Amino acid sequence: MPQNIQNNFNYTNEKKLLSPKNDVVFQVLFGEIGSENITKEFLQAILEENITHVDLSKNPVLRRLKPSNKMSVLDVIAEINHNEKCNIEMQVGKRDDIIRRILYYWARTYSRDLEKKERYETLQRTIAILITDFEIPGLEELGYFTKWKLIETKERKVILTEFMEVDIIELPKIYRLNENEKNNRLLDWMYFLENPDSEKVKRIMENNEGVKEAKEKLEEMSDDIIMQRIAEWEEAAEHDRASLEFTARNEGRKEGLKQGIEQGIEQGIKQGIERGIERGVKQGSQQEKLKIAKILKNKKMDVSFIVEVTGLTKEQIDAI
Repeated sequence: MPQNIQNNFNYTNEKKLLSPKNDVVFQVLFGEIGSENITKEFLQAILEENITHVDLSKNPVLRRLKPSNKMSVLDVIAEINHNEKCNIEMQVGKRDDIIRRILYYWARTYSRDLEKKERYETLQRTIAILITDFEIPGLEELGYFTKWKLIETKERKVILTEFMEVDIIELPKIYRLNENEKNNRLLDWMYFLENPDSEKVKRIMENNEGVKEAKEKLEEMSDDIIMQRIAEWEEAAEHDRASLEFTARNEGRKEGLKQGIEQGIEQGIKQGIERGIERGVKQGSQQEKLKIAKILKNKKMDVSFIVEVTGLTKEQIDAI
């Protein structure tokens, strides 16, 4: 190719990777059948326990979806060690109801397989894992990774049951860690989620086979035209949701301000009229009181109100 033509093109050997924080990319990366080893390594880093088996068969096959399909459920369901369940959610957009949401996901996962005639003994340990790309209000003083269980709070701080667990990871907080806190396998995964193409992740891959396998799968997904389109649809949908929420809040503030101003003006006028009438009545003659009563009566004011401010009797006012 002639040099002058070649210079008009941007040739690069680097691929543009899909973001693993994108809802659908995350779901396919960790929830698609074939990702069992990736998800196993990921969960072992979070739960800090050995996992012998991972089943991902309860997740939808997102690569078969079309733009008209709804993608409202994008969490990952993983059955581990044959009888325990994990619900994993990646949440990029800030939500005020995020804690209620993850508790709902936990409850739904916990009770999902319970048939009407089955005993409660069939229910098993369920873990909800929430990864956010924002800091959660109320947790500002806590670390980037917190583990929550039901405990007794009055006397001994005893854990009620191991069947309920909610693990929360706030990605922005990893940048405030000191050097002593940075060397663990969970952080390897968080750096991968943040920027899988960084030099740091390339170094991590030398010692972490799980992250290496995840990066390779992400590269394969990034070459998949279907995945590219689905990721774009979800990203556009997320922008639309954020825009709609902002517009709704903005319109709500405008409407509230408008109503507040109108109510304030109305209340001020009413109070001013009442005070003015009251002063006029106190200082005025009987004839002036009748004139004021007539004006108020023509304004369809309540008779009891006219009686109160003029001092006239109901009979006198009815006779006007």
